[in-house]
Amino acid sequence: MLTAPLSRPSGLSCRQGRKGEVHLQPGLLGSQAQEVQTRWRPSPCFGAGKRSPTKMIHSLFLINCSGDIFLEKHWKSVVSQSVCDYFFEAQEKAADVENVPPVISTPHHYLISIHRDRLFFVSVIQTEVPPLFVIEFLHRVADTFQDYFGECSEAAIKDNVVIVYELLEEMLDNGFPLATESNILKELIKPPTILRSVVNSITGSSNVGDTLPTGQLSNIPWRRAGVKYTNNEAYFDVVEEIDAIIDKSGSTVFAEIQGVIDACIKLSGMPDLSLSFMNPRLLDDVSFHPCIRFKRWESERVLSFIPPDGNFRLISYRVSSQNLVAIPVYVKHSISFKENSSCGRFDITIGPKQNMGKTIEGITVTVHMPKVVLNMNLTPTQGSYTFDPVTKVLTWDVGKITPQKLPSLKGLVNLQSGAPKPEENPSLNIQFKIQQLAISGLKVNRLDMYGEKYKPFKGVKYVTKAGKFQVRT
Repeated sequence: MLTAPLSRPSGLSCRQGRKGEVHLQPGLLGSQAQEVQTRWRPSPCFGAGKRSPTKMIHSLFLINCSGDIFLEKHWKSVVSQSVCDYFFEAQEKAADVENVPPVISTPHHYLISIHRDRLFFVSVIQTEVPPLFVIEFLHRVADTFQDYFGECSEAAIKDNVVIVYELLEEMLDNGFPLATESNILKELIKPPTILRSVVNSITGSSNVGDTLPTGQLSNIPWRRAGVKYTNNEAYFDVVEEIDAIIDKSGSTVFAEIQGVIDACIKLSGMPDLSLSFMNPRLLDDVSFHPCIRFKRWESERVLSFIPPDGNFRLISYRVSSQNLVAIPVYVKHSISFKENSSCGRFDITIGPKQNMGKTIEGITVTVHMPKVVLNMNLTPTQGSYTFDPVTKVLTWDVGKITPQKLPSLKGLVNLQSGAPKPEENPSLNIQFKIQQLAISGLKVNRLDMYGEKYKPFKGVKYVTKAGKFQVRT
């Protein structure tokens, strides 16, 4: 199993060479090819020895939240659906969907899976493969579905099942990733529209293009040639998530920021962009889109790149130094259960802390109560709450915090008569959002464009959200 997180470059692609060896394409990886070759080693769980001349991914199963396999794709021989029984067993043992092991060993296969938008993407592997390579590819498949259909859901996939199979055929060639860039795929397979669907049904044609994509033959495969826009725009979203564990005294046990910079680039021609930051030294463990010139980043801490056309993730990063992670909310709590009693007390209050003067909104508190809890009679000063007596989950939808009157939720907890007192108090899981703030303090300095003479519209938006934010009581 993987014991430490590795930064993974986006947009990996490879081809099958002689004797089944996997060669990373330098044009797709850019300056990170050497880093990937040195850092991405096959996990010990895949055994040792030379790679056999077989494919990387043998089959792919898509499973919904109910455990139904609603789509499967095989790249050579058919693998029985019964192989997914090992995945279902692991899913039953996991308390949460996020705790399902990403790599599952079976007598004859390895199952590597991801969870996206309430769907599981489960790939079947028969030979030694770097697991992060497969995980990255599965995420790229989910991103492609999102890009083509507007959402990565069971309904969207079923409605566009022909295009889904066409995409999988192009993205994976003989079990190895081939075309994973959105611009190339959209030239190969046209995105679905109502008009195109009507024309295809009448003429019997398909969405597959007739010509080879221009980017496939260039050293900039992520950008197609001849792009033209009436309005030239370049927008960047800096999105940060706080993962934190706060103990019952209010001290920070663990805090980390996971951040991404998503770009929406609609520029004519072949622009060359440079994005600089006020404080780039904050960033740790940075993972880049292959368009970025890595040597320029190492020497100057500037992002220099020829961008893909449209939406893409420019970088992802981590801020792991706890003294740099500001905790924007605090919680006062008093949860108690009396011995030999059928009731208990529940009292929590939420307030702002280190929020840099910004409004904290979209606050939701989720509490998994002990099994002996029958019901809860609570009174919120703000928002509304629900309690599910079957799952024992309390959900308090707070809304946004106004410092003049802090929201609180208090009342009685009804317990099973004669049941022993719960051994420990439940933890509080908190969700929130802060607009126009990057909690790490990261700020974009300027964006410069070279190679084109027009002046584009430029903009940056900052958002901070709660990731896995837990308060122990």
